[in-house]
Amino acid sequence: MNDADLNLLTALDALLAERSVTGAAKRLGLSVSAMSRTLSRLRALMGDPLLAPAGRGMVLTPYAEAVSQEARDLNVRAHAILRPAPAVDVATLQRSFTIRANEAFVMIHAARLSGSVAAAAPGVRLNFVPKPDKDIRALRDGGVDLEIGVVSGDAGELRAQTLYRDVFAGVARAGHPILDAPVTAAAFAACGHVAASRRNQRSMTGPVEAALAEQGLSRDIRVTVPSFPAALALIAASDLIGAAPRSFAEAMQVGGVRIFDLPFALPGLTISQIWHPRMDADGGHKWLRGLIFAAFRS
Repeated sequence: MNDADLNLLTALDALLAERSVTGAAKRLGLSVSAMSRTLSRLRALMGDPLLAPAGRGMVLTPYAEAVSQEARDLNVRAHAILRPAPAVDVATLQRSFTIRANEAFVMIHAARLSGSVAAAAPGVRLNFVPKPDKDIRALRDGGVDLEIGVVSGDAGELRAQTLYRDVFAGVARAGHPILDAPVTAAAFAACGHVAASRRNQRSMTGPVEAALAEQGLSRDIRVTVPSFPAALALIAASDLIGAAPRSFAEAMQVGGVRIFDLPFALPGLTISQIWHPRMDADGGHKWLRGLIFAAFRS
């Protein structure tokens, strides 16, 4: 079976349909001698003459008669599989996409994105799931179609496309004493803090800690919560302060929370849509990525 390939299947179909080496060669655009050699290979491979002389023409052997329709069907199916994937008709697409994103992104953007999807593809469903970590296995095995967030340093073979850029800002309740004067690094560090950490860390080692450490300071984190929405809710109802992505803090404006510039520089945040290359050419996936990209570019 080492000699069996798709070209032999195509040749077999042509020979059995035409019942002629010359006719099969013409159908496939080959020389008669090349087709004759192919017939010899098929005879040796299949252990049957397949075509036998009959007057000025040729007839099929009983075995060739028996496999003729199957050869035709297999040839049609094989060539159908090897054609480019059909274009996606978005209007009739019936599909569910699982998107992994943090709670803050879902709160701000899910309604707008789902509205755009519903207008273009009413049969498409978006399934937003939590993002407890950056493990890429779910993207590899198809458990998650798309991830929204910051690309990690160990993203492996994943693809990414930037959606928008963000920065951290300070947040405190309206009337908090820290807002009575220009905020300094020392004043910021002296307050009690709430920090968002999805990894349930006992000690924080994020960019805020690094920036304060450069000035010989550290902050007193009294409470850790699993998300920025939870952090803002707590800040609005207490004397704790914290830091959050500016876009989220501005969009939510929870209970009189005030936003202020941090008194030290922090690296910016690049928010991307992330996917596995196994989905690069998938028509429905490409459409969804394009819709999300366009939504943030507008």
